[in-house]
Amino acid sequence: MRAYLDHAATSPMPEAVLAAYSDALRVVGNPASTHGHGQRASEVLEQARERIARGLGCDAAELILTSGGTESINLAIKGIYWARRAVLGSDPVILVAEGEHHATVEAAEWLRDAQGARLRWLPVDAEGVLQPHVLAAALAEEGAERVALVSFLWANNEVGTVQPVAELCRIAAEVGVPAHVDAVSALGQIPIDFAASGAAAVSVSAHKIGGPVGVGALVLGRRTSADALMHGGTQQRARSGTQDVAGAVAFAAALDIALDAEARPDPERTARLAALRDRLVAGVRAVDPGAVLRGPEPAAEPAVAPRLPGNAHFTFPGCQGDSLVFLLDTVGVSVSVGSACRAGVAEISHVLLAMGVPAAEAAGALRFTLGPDTRDDEVDALLEALPAALERAREAGLS
Repeated sequence: MRAYLDHAATSPMPEAVLAAYSDALRVVGNPASTHGHGQRASEVLEQARERIARGLGCDAAELILTSGGTESINLAIKGIYWARRAVLGSDPVILVAEGEHHATVEAAEWLRDAQGARLRWLPVDAEGVLQPHVLAAALAEEGAERVALVSFLWANNEVGTVQPVAELCRIAAEVGVPAHVDAVSALGQIPIDFAASGAAAVSVSAHKIGGPVGVGALVLGRRTSADALMHGGTQQRARSGTQDVAGAVAFAAALDIALDAEARPDPERTARLAALRDRLVAGVRAVDPGAVLRGPEPAAEPAVAPRLPGNAHFTFPGCQGDSLVFLLDTVGVSVSVGSACRAGVAEISHVLLAMGVPAAEAAGALRFTLGPDTRDDEVDALLEALPAALERAREAGLS
């Protein structure tokens, strides 16, 4: 029996989503064509778009379907920057929280290095939170009329910290600065309501909730302009390219499973996920009292928790995280050191460094992420295998 505890990297596709995806793949026609087959494809696509939009708290006209979270983030950051630069003048500032996903980090750094943007990193605290007063101070110091946009995570993809999104977006909106929020890791675990958040743009991805890889969306507010990354058809606002009908249907099906009738994560599933996470946390601490949970402590009420209900992130003294991943994998337990987008790259987590964790401690990081179908015996398998893995990793570190 293998234990899969890496749902933040990708989450398995439920049978109902696979069935919807398979059926939609049989739909014939390009949704941009005007004949009957094309119009039928367009009808299926737009029905799926409406369902996705309802799950994200936005209008269907604000939803741009993309190839995934990375494209959605790039389109938001680059597109909004270019559009704002045309209004503000040359070299406006981009404000980005430290510890962001590499899609955000590298998009912002490319704009700095290749486009002349000025980039300012906003520090996070020891739990990975971008405090509202930090954003407010940066906006005041830079001058809001010189800031193109601000970008931050809804919930951190490594340590699971949930940001005060509505307050951060309000601070930016009050001075006329658009806020882009990366909600890829938050989707399906905590409520994502675009209209209520006050964000100008929100990025999401389907495969984090059991949809297909290669499908995502950018919610772009009606009053927010973004220049296109790709040209050649203008099938969607700010995005050209034939639209993926089956991908949209599967994304909608995954959201239907993840959310309740009020477009909120199912409370029973959330409570079970949080309880299983808490059992994992307690078990890890019992195995290794020196292990440190990074990010906020779990809260008693999952609906208002300061961290994602399916996330537990530890650092283990005297260990290398990569060694632990390998050792656990040999006995059938799949975990990670952090973002799968940097798998195989030997480097200390920039998230932990941004939180002030010393490099020597950050080297021993492991991320455990659970999904709605994670079983108790998978957590048991981890806790059974962990003592030997820790012992061998520490012996290797001493040799």
